[in-house]
Amino acid sequence: MGTGLRPVPGFPMLAFPTRGQAGGQSPPLRPMTDTVWLQLMWLASPALPVGGFSYSEALEAAVDAGLVRGEDEARGWLVNQMLLGPARADLPVLAHAHDAWQRGDLARATVLNEFVARTRETHELRLQGEQMGRSLVEWLRNQPGADTDPRLAHLAALAPSPTWPLAFALATARAQASAAQALHAFLFGWAENLVQAALKAVPLGQLAGQRILQALVARMPEAIERALALPEDDWQAFAPRLAIASARHETQYSRLFRS
Repeated sequence: MGTGLRPVPGFPMLAFPTRGQAGGQSPPLRPMTDTVWLQLMWLASPALPVGGFSYSEALEAAVDAGLVRGEDEARGWLVNQMLLGPARADLPVLAHAHDAWQRGDLARATVLNEFVARTRETHELRLQGEQMGRSLVEWLRNQPGADTDPRLAHLAALAPSPTWPLAFALATARAQASAAQALHAFLFGWAENLVQAALKAVPLGQLAGQRILQALVARMPEAIERALALPEDDWQAFAPRLAIASARHETQYSRLFRS
């Protein structure tokens, strides 16, 4: 029995454009000051009080169904989830939202927030994005200059709720990070939370978790480069087996993780 999200041989369907190909030129990382570097580490940290550690994003349901039974299957599940999920949806949205916040384009930020809410495939995943978004708003309200930033007031007022990618984009824009740097912090934070979920749910040892994290980190540069170059018409959050597992997790009898 496989991992549920089947590995794509050679990964041809999601082949990333290389530099020099049409649409493949991504902006370089700009040099970071120590202050920006520290802010990004803070935002990517599991200690950030947004509750990311409390979600497994359907991994727990995959374990319960026997789809993920060990290190190899957990690695395959998470690598495929990263490439089929965040790389094609949250990361491109985050890059565009970062640009919108930097330009003060509040209307564009509203449209992007609506896209995130509309494309979550299950109630569980939508509630997660909304809860983490609201929690980051509260964190931002405690940062210097928050009370005079109209972008934060707009984010907090987004209906039905500010979402996690939009809130993270504003946090990184306020930190003076580039869009590419914001995507690196976002994706590493996602990976670290999901690896910790795998350690508890499968369960796995700490070294196995580090090997899985290493596999995820190895694929992050291509995922981020593709996200930065992906046309808006190609954005999608379509991973049916992940969605089915998430829906099943909502009513799973025994759960460690939030639903």
